[in-house]
Amino acid sequence: MVERTGGNRPGSQSALHTANRRRIVELLQSAGEMTQAQVSRATGLAPATVSNITRELTSEGVLIAVDPGVGRKGLRLAPAAGLVAAIDYGHRHVTVAIADMAHEILAERRSDLETGTSASESLECASLLLEQALADLDVDRFSITAAGMGLPAPIDSRTGEVGALSILPGWVGVDPAKMVSDRLNVPVGVDNDANLGVLAEHLWGAGSGFDNIALLKLSDGVGAGLVLNGALFHGRDGTAGEIGHTMMDEAGAVCRCGNRGCLETMAATRSVTELLEPRFGPALTIQDIVGKAIDGDTACARILSDVGRHTGVALANLCNLFNPDRILIGGELAQAGELLLAPMREAVGRGGIPSATDGLEILPSGLGARGPILGAIALALRRAPSPV
Repeated sequence: MVERTGGNRPGSQSALHTANRRRIVELLQSAGEMTQAQVSRATGLAPATVSNITRELTSEGVLIAVDPGVGRKGLRLAPAAGLVAAIDYGHRHVTVAIADMAHEILAERRSDLETGTSASESLECASLLLEQALADLDVDRFSITAAGMGLPAPIDSRTGEVGALSILPGWVGVDPAKMVSDRLNVPVGVDNDANLGVLAEHLWGAGSGFDNIALLKLSDGVGAGLVLNGALFHGRDGTAGEIGHTMMDEAGAVCRCGNRGCLETMAATRSVTELLEPRFGPALTIQDIVGKAIDGDTACARILSDVGRHTGVALANLCNLFNPDRILIGGELAQAGELLLAPMREAVGRGGIPSATDGLEILPSGLGARGPILGAIALALRRAPSPV
């Protein structure tokens, strides 16, 4: 007896066509705008197949055509395909954004937070900001199909809980994805803010076009996000990238992690301002220090140079291990520019083996402070249900 194939039976032409439609939509949902040639390479589908399916999806209103120039044909998901929410927590702030499936931010709200605010209070603040952003767009929560959130903390990939190295003590042991999902009733992705920053840089920023990049974030905490072979690298339990806890001096200051002489004790913003408080007073900011260094203050310039040199030593070890194409520098201290980057490059060149550092570029992050919220949007889009 011969088995008939047809309809949507597995292996039928109809089932294959449906699967290929979903592959293309999910690729654009994750990556954003792409040309047909890029879609063909990424999916392995023949150019003619991609052309036929994208024409079909465009006529259905799922995709829209854009003009990236040079005679190429670009594609992205139509805004009407759905909305996602993004939440970015820092040491002293929370930002909430709403974006469409075309990766465009439609509304955004931000609020300061007191240091030590509990997880529940922080989420209550984010919830209020989200309601305000939804009101700005005149839509309700049911329009949100997924959410992404970034925290300045390691997220244990086994349990989903915030690890003890967080600079937000009120979040330690909390499962943030569950807390947000319970409120919004949508899929939620949560990651370290440096990871989200490097994800955004890889998709749209200074890391675009490179498969091996690192983003070093120098703020209240010091951490790194890693993209290796084109994918975010989390390590076994989600703790990869904690470069701030590289031991630099066994007899150094005690770090919040319990060890001595970690890079964070030398390069976090509070460590930098404390060194100069005897000279300038307790209200000193990183912006003040950078301004004074540019104006010729030797103490401020020396401190920023020392941060660059210490950080460069740790980055040289990272280069020897992972051999990245680019290292991007973000966070509050990145505003120091070449005052920080020049000694950093020198230390990397001195401590890294030539085969790991030849051709390496160390640059400011392309997206700056926008990186984590854009990465949270990218994470949400990867969690959102497919519109086909």
